[in-house]
Amino acid sequence: MKTPRWYILGWIVGLLLLMGCGQTAVRKAAVPGTKAENREEKTLHLNHAQPKLITYKLYLADKTVLAEVARSVQEIATGMMFRESMVENEGMLFVFDYPHQTAFYMKNTKIPLTCAYMDTNGKILEIYDMEPLNLDGIPAKSDKIQYVLEMNQGWFKANAIGVGTRVVTEKGTLNQTFFGR
Repeated sequence: MKTPRWYILGWIVGLLLLMGCGQTAVRKAAVPGTKAENREEKTLHLNHAQPKLITYKLYLADKTVLAEVARSVQEIATGMMFRESMVENEGMLFVFDYPHQTAFYMKNTKIPLTCAYMDTNGKILEIYDMEPLNLDGIPAKSDKIQYVLEMNQGWFKANAIGVGTRVVTEKGTLNQTFFGR
């Protein structure tokens, strides 16, 4: 009697499942705003500097900056990690799908940065200096944060950009640019 192909295929699939097809290594967490050293979760960030991301011109009052845009979970989690420097009028804009209370930290980030937490309209609500390599998250006070702009530390102060300043692109508001609304 000949054994049916589906029966053999079933045995092979079953053996592979029992053996485990891939590693499920547990790594330290890399979610902005968490204390990474005590959490056991899969790593979300890269273990090296990410390639330069797509850029947009951002307008903050009378200032123009060129910002890389981090949108995916991996891009956001990696951010400016492992980078050696950042040009004076360049930064990184983190775009979240919905407003929430976020926190950012400086794991593997040697460049002193300042972050601006912004609402859905691109209005700066909070600005914080961040200490290189500090794993303590800097939580936003607001639960309405949808965008975060990181610049070299002191950039906002040096350019007289503060809370209440609205950030736009040549396509309009940040929501129009990134979500078409």
